Amino acid sequence: MAIVVEGRTVKAQIWDTAGQERYRAITSAYYRGALGALLVYDVTKPKTFESVSRWLKELRDHADSNIVIMLIGNKTDLKHLRAVATEDAQSFAEKEGLAFVETSALEATNVEKAFQTILSEIYRIISKKSLSSGGPAPANLGEGETISIGGAAETNAKKPCCSSS
Repeated sequence: MAIVVEGRTVKAQIWDTAGQERYRAITSAYYRGALGALLVYDVTKPKTFESVSRWLKELRDHADSNIVIMLIGNKTDLKHLRAVATEDAQSFAEKEGLAFVETSALEATNVEKAFQTILSEIYRIISKKSLSSGGPAPANLGEGETISIGGAAETNAKKPCCSSS
């Protein structure tokens, strides 16, 4: 996925575990290299919202302390089935210091906004780190070229899960 942030094209590698338990064994390895995380719950299923706390704890236990985390309530198109109030999720997000947005993947409502928001924040943090370190900007940042977020994980993604190479 690529998106324009401050006039520059930013490429992001997206990993979707869909909250499935079978991915728990490998997720902590990917948290370490992650710059951002989207915690998505289904607004029609309270159990998915209740699971957000556990996933957030796992992220905070295994990811870098500067990881950008956004809470996303999905399936807002199913208004008649809504079971998680916007106010409850907003309150949780504020308490935990998370960005928050509600989306509808079906109707493509706020989906691009969610990615734009999190990638802009990641870009801002990377740029700020570069400037505060006094060193040169990371490759491509100052040249208006493409930057790759999650490049290290990309290399590992092409290898089989349990190879020894």
